[in-house]
Amino acid sequence: MIKKLSLIALSLVLTTSCVSKKIYTDLEDKYATLKKENRGLSDQFRELSDANQKLDNEYNTLRASHEKAIKERDQLRLDYDATKTNLDNLKASYDALEKNSSASIAKNSKKNRELLAQLEAKEQALAAENARLEKLKKELESRSQRVAELEHVIASKDAAMTKLKDAISKALTNFEGKGLTVEQRNGKVYVSMENKLLFKSGSWAVGAQGKQAVKQLGEVLADNPEIAILIEGHTDDVPYKGNTQLSGNWDLSTKRATAIVNILRENNTINPENLTAAGRGEFAPIASNDTAEGKAKNRRIEVILTPKLDEISKLLNDI
Repeated sequence: MIKKLSLIALSLVLTTSCVSKKIYTDLEDKYATLKKENRGLSDQFRELSDANQKLDNEYNTLRASHEKAIKERDQLRLDYDATKTNLDNLKASYDALEKNSSASIAKNSKKNRELLAQLEAKEQALAAENARLEKLKKELESRSQRVAELEHVIASKDAAMTKLKDAISKALTNFEGKGLTVEQRNGKVYVSMENKLLFKSGSWAVGAQGKQAVKQLGEVLADNPEIAILIEGHTDDVPYKGNTQLSGNWDLSTKRATAIVNILRENNTINPENLTAAGRGEFAPIASNDTAEGKAKNRRIEVILTPKLDEISKLLNDI
């Protein structure tokens, strides 16, 4: 249904201006690309979490195998000691019987050879098990070291994101209670700014107070060049009927996200390659649109800060 409405709107726009068609097409292409990149980042994060869980499972499996091997070795040692004791007893019996009967001597001699063969076989099995156990121990230590390195990198990333969150909260203290919140979830930092802080109704022009908040945020981001910055625009579910150049809420949310990107780009220290703008329209609400308060919360800009995961990916490839 949305696609049909978009086609109708596009047809109306095309009848009025060829320039409008180009703007619409460019925005639509940008949105598709940004949505794909965002989905790729989410998939990469899930894959890294799955890989970390897989390493934990492999570590536990190796540990269980190590413990089982120790038990088997100890049992072999007990068998060896019991066999050796039996052999000693037979040797003593042999010495006693040697004086009584050549037939008994021959019988005991055969048993002796059998026991000696058994003893030799058990010694070989014990040596082989010790070698296997030593190899398993080294593999376990190596795998544990790589897991520890990965956990250290992940912990360092989390600590860096916590530090970033604290720095942003400190820089934007003056805007607390004015529609701005800073949260840390799933290894990312989310800076949410309601439209009342940034835009007038139906507009994508950022007001003076909003510009100040975004510039102060940019000063913190400039000191963190290893952070990917995704700016998402969101609206409530009231259809947009303002500027005829925009087809609806999706276009409006994209325009607003791009406006924030443009302010951040005024800070020359921020690498433009780290910036991504995306419009999500009314399709990712955080509150019910049945109340005015809920609609106000849904009309927002979300700045999502994600650490670059190249180092973690390299560790995973080395395992």
